[in-house]
Amino acid sequence: MSCGGSTLTQQLARGFFLSPEKKITRKLREIMITFQLEARFNKQQIFEMYANQINLGQRGSYAINGFGEAAQTFFGKNLQQLDTAECALLAGTIQSPTRLNPYRHPERAMERRNLVLNTMVETGAITANEADRAKAEPLRLAPPNIDSSEAPYFVDLVHDQLVKRIGDQDLSHQSLRIYTSLDPDLQRAASEAVEIGMKNVDELIRKLHKTPKGETPEPITYPQVALVAINPHTGQILALVGGRNYGVSQLDHAVAERPTGSIFKPFVYATAYNSSLNEMSLGDGGVFTALTKLNDDPQDFGTNGQSYTPGNFEKGEYPGMVTAVDAIDHSLNIATISLAQMVGYGNVAALARSAGITSARGTPSVAIGTYVATPIDMAGAYTVFANNGVHLTPWMLASVRNANGDIVSDFSPEAKQILDPRVAYLTQSLLENVMTRGTGSAARAHGFLAPAAGKTGTSHDVWFAGYTSNLICVVWVGNDDYTDISHGLARPLQGADAAAPLWAEFMKRAILLPQYSDVKAFIPPEGITTARIDKTTNLLADPTCPNGNFYVAFLDGTAPQNTCSQMGESPRNLLQKIFGLGGNKPAPPATPSTTAPIVRVAPNTPPDGNAPDTTQPAAAPKKKNFFQKIFGGGKDKQPQPNQPPPPQ
Repeated sequence: MSCGGSTLTQQLARGFFLSPEKKITRKLREIMITFQLEARFNKQQIFEMYANQINLGQRGSYAINGFGEAAQTFFGKNLQQLDTAECALLAGTIQSPTRLNPYRHPERAMERRNLVLNTMVETGAITANEADRAKAEPLRLAPPNIDSSEAPYFVDLVHDQLVKRIGDQDLSHQSLRIYTSLDPDLQRAASEAVEIGMKNVDELIRKLHKTPKGETPEPITYPQVALVAINPHTGQILALVGGRNYGVSQLDHAVAERPTGSIFKPFVYATAYNSSLNEMSLGDGGVFTALTKLNDDPQDFGTNGQSYTPGNFEKGEYPGMVTAVDAIDHSLNIATISLAQMVGYGNVAALARSAGITSARGTPSVAIGTYVATPIDMAGAYTVFANNGVHLTPWMLASVRNANGDIVSDFSPEAKQILDPRVAYLTQSLLENVMTRGTGSAARAHGFLAPAAGKTGTSHDVWFAGYTSNLICVVWVGNDDYTDISHGLARPLQGADAAAPLWAEFMKRAILLPQYSDVKAFIPPEGITTARIDKTTNLLADPTCPNGNFYVAFLDGTAPQNTCSQMGESPRNLLQKIFGLGGNKPAPPATPSTTAPIVRVAPNTPPDGNAPDTTQPAAAPKKKNFFQKIFGGGKDKQPQPNQPPPPQ
């Protein structure tokens, strides 16, 4: 009997006694062992040993070795209880256990099974009628009995990578030690969070499901889920959940490409900060900061006769000119596309591609996440912000060794600096504000209060991408059939409704583990100033305007120079202060501890909103000329639109 250029006995010798190395010495040992086996055992005994050790695939976290184990795994029966069709399926699987796995590739498995049945007719083992009856038999596979904490989706991905890098035959016929990135404790936390989080999502969908009077309500579609957690400084995938239930569906949604929605928007703002670093002015003639005014009025971004007039998620929300920090806090589509137009759609797409979002193209819609990526891709993309501008490609396979501990293959992570650390931190500062006063505050409302940065996303699917100093987590929730997750609901389902609470559920569990409990505030690099801003005036906050303040980071030299208290002064009082005209003389300046605006070079304010004790007074405001002091600097200019390519 021959198979793959070797006799069955040679395959037994190779799989049982030898390593996979392809050397002449190994081949000679294989031949010697083969002679010994054939001298000591008859063909039936050799086949029995072969049948008891041959690898027939992988289920979850364990290998299927031998026909007896395969019979239990695939059919839930003892080997003696299998019928002709089931025996033929197992025999056919030997050729390529991964490619012919009946759970993952049922059509391939049935085609191979039928080929084996035809061969049995040719050899006289069964009649043509028996073969026809067996071919008509459907696959009756036993439901997989896999504990979710065993990370079956993760194991499947590792197995697929091993097949690509080592080969199916070598992987199936040898004992290997596989070293991966998985953290079992964190994986358990992820599985628990997904189970709890999706129960809450299901309950919310049931509450929002429409039941029109006099009509039969549409059946409820319960969405799928993916969760990916990685180390932001190494790129290793620490936990991965690819779906609600591996036993029901083995489709791994962690590697499914879906439109990214608004979790893409930080790349627009990072591109704008890049322009500031390169001293490029925007449409208003100034460099970009968190307080740059963006036009959120309805507008047509189309060109070449093609109209493109996107709206915000909530129509009429925050119309007119808004600051960049408000635009990203409230995930405003029109303002974000306006910014992308100013900095160049192509530049936004180029940055995204360098961060692993390879489908991004330079069109207006790129700004709001219409191009696709996987949850793993997006976790890797966010390493750019969490890791000082360095992009890390997520990885799960570290090393492969044989039974003796010898290295078969080692794998090195890929890292590339694509952003200046200052740009990464400035963007991160915006994402911290999203968590404290924007759409990401839903995660805070569900009890996760540690320092963090993040962004919601809502399109047909919902997302949340967020991170702490030591952990990035991306959550995706959506329908398998690509229908809108809000279809049939009384109101749209948002990332803040479904993905952010699940993210918080996971992160609360994660920081209880010793290896992730040491969550630190984000530390700015050299060249960054963090200032407290008055919400009403968008100027430096001082004690006269204590309400609605927030912290935001600026490139050195780009923060506001005036304080909020100067905004309300009348021209008469201002002239009196300048020239000492009329009335009492101006009071001498108070000490910085009572009137100076607070400017600090330190992490953003904690989630509770309290400013830290360590503050320093701002530098003295730069003096303006007479007319600037009286009349101000004039209105913001409207951005001059570029000629963008047509939307795709």
